[in-house]
Amino acid sequence: MSVLENPLLTNLEYKCIYTYIVFKNIPPESLYEFARQQVPCVGFNTRRVTRLVTQYYDKMLAPTGLRSTQYSLLSVLSLMEEFLMQDLALVLAMDRTTLTRNLNPLLKKGFVKVSVGIDRRSRPVKITPKGKLALENARPFWEKAQFHIMDRLGISNWDRIMGDLHKISMIVEEVSS
Repeated sequence: MSVLENPLLTNLEYKCIYTYIVFKNIPPESLYEFARQQVPCVGFNTRRVTRLVTQYYDKMLAPTGLRSTQYSLLSVLSLMEEFLMQDLALVLAMDRTTLTRNLNPLLKKGFVKVSVGIDRRSRPVKITPKGKLALENARPFWEKAQFHIMDRLGISNWDRIMGDLHKISMIVEEVSS
């Protein structure tokens, strides 16, 4: 049953999870099943799936000592010799404060290096040889997680989902600019 057909949610004019929760008393025992249905709210679905996917990748990467956020940062940093902090934040769609917080554990482990730029306001960031080795050691664990999801979805669904996520990001970036 779709969420729009759910008897708990009939007669609501708004079609967003946040509105449903605010305007309707859902019994606690129904919340889990409610969240697993196809809720017609992009915000709810993307936040929920992001948390679940992050937890899954964190679990798969646990033997390496890296979290999924750290693996992503190292992967992006490995693509270029160095990134300016503001450019890295832009690529990752992250504010600089969050980026700094996520870089700190990698700095402490010696996986990345942040320097002072030419004008002292810019901060170049680069992956260190130790960081490249950590990334290389973690890659098989990431691949196992990645291929498991891709295999379960099937390649055509995978391609469509990746395309749809890209479209959503373009729509949101366009509105946010």
